[in-house]
Amino acid sequence: MSILDVLHKPVGIPEQYRTLSEEVMVQRVSEIKKELGERLYLPAHHYQKDEVVQFADSTGDSLQLAQLAAENKKAEYIVFCGVHFMAETADILTEDDQTVILPDMRAGCSMADMADIHQTERAWKILMERFGDTILPLTYVNSTAAIKSFVGENGGATVTSSNATAMVEWAFTQKERILFLPDQHLGRNTAYDLGIPLEAMAVWDPISDRLEYEGDYENVKVILWKGHCSVHEKFTLDNISEIRRDLPDVNVIVHPECTFEVVQQSDYAGSTKMIIETIENASPGTSWAIGTEMNLVNRIIQQHPDKKIVSLNPNMCPCLTMNRIDLPHLLWSLDEIREGKKTNQITVDEKTARFAKDALNRMLERA
Repeated sequence: MSILDVLHKPVGIPEQYRTLSEEVMVQRVSEIKKELGERLYLPAHHYQKDEVVQFADSTGDSLQLAQLAAENKKAEYIVFCGVHFMAETADILTEDDQTVILPDMRAGCSMADMADIHQTERAWKILMERFGDTILPLTYVNSTAAIKSFVGENGGATVTSSNATAMVEWAFTQKERILFLPDQHLGRNTAYDLGIPLEAMAVWDPISDRLEYEGDYENVKVILWKGHCSVHEKFTLDNISEIRRDLPDVNVIVHPECTFEVVQQSDYAGSTKMIIETIENASPGTSWAIGTEMNLVNRIIQQHPDKKIVSLNPNMCPCLTMNRIDLPHLLWSLDEIREGKKTNQITVDEKTARFAKDALNRMLERA
């Protein structure tokens, strides 16, 4: 079942949690966390709401949190405050006797859902017929366990926005071409930074099962899956023009999931970790426009009152699926655990997990 199927199912949270005051929920979550102690580990992604982040044992990006969960051998329950693919990765990397819980099963990722295993297997068959055994698959960690498993079984690896450059470089030591799933923008921006011209990049459309490319196929070095982040793709060149007009001394910093044109017109581009560290190390009084998820931007603004910080797109909404994890769902999940229930447990079957772990380990060995 895909996360899109889950989105259309009735929400399982009991109505009583919707009527509780924030004060009561905060108190109850605090009490349960104290009661469970080391039996509970609560990681929260950077894009989570403050009402959830306040209870986090760790904050970070998706892979970092999964690794931290795997290192925490004492935790019996891992309540992952992120989205579905992140909880899957945590289940892959943790021990069999550890239980991974996602507070709201509707918390998905539109990008991850833009590449399902059936589309990928069809694409691979067609691309193998066209290019032969010259392609190595790479997948962004923002992908389903099934896609990670496919990549691992075919000799490829996962990548993050922090290490995409190193992993693409490694991939080209293995094969003549790469297939980069599921975010075309991260793939394009990374390959271009490594000196691969746009003319050597094709785009695979999984809806029409067609390779979008004009020219001699022999010149193709990078095949980009036609997927994107619904948040980061909304930052535009107009946003950059307007912010530079209003704040002439502004530094524009964006995530590499933004479009090629936006990244090229920005002053800096990098992972969530890079964005956070760049702002932390910036001089007081400097001006910054950040092109990434709004919850994180607002948190950075609060943490750095000595700098002028704005969102690159002032009309940007937070990541809607990530924001399905809220205080009521968190409290409900903890109540269920206290009652001995494993509601919304995320499990990845053994075969899928084995090959997905291969893909993850190939990356971690080069981290």
